[in-house]
Amino acid sequence: MHVIEPGRLPRMRDATVYAYRMPEETFELEDRFWISAVTVQALERRALGDLLALHADARIELRIASGLLGLWDAVVASTLDFSGIRLRNATLAS
Repeated sequence: MHVIEPGRLPRMRDATVYAYRMPEETFELEDRFWISAVTVQALERRALGDLLALHADARIELRIASGLLGLWDAVVASTLDFSGIRLRNATLAS
């Protein structure tokens, strides 16, 4: 499941997001992220297209919810696996 704030929906609809294919040799798994200690050049860059359609096609539930920080407290207290890498952009709305 992915959750975004209402104000982010237009940005999600209008965004151009790219996927980069990178050479595997220098990347190592650290926590849940693949990291390279050296600079690499992408092998390929591809626009992903309609992000809402990609969610639907992949059967990823997308929720629109205000007050992500309150929801985040519940997620962290749960047994769910989670990522909150962009929470610094969350608003304080409830």
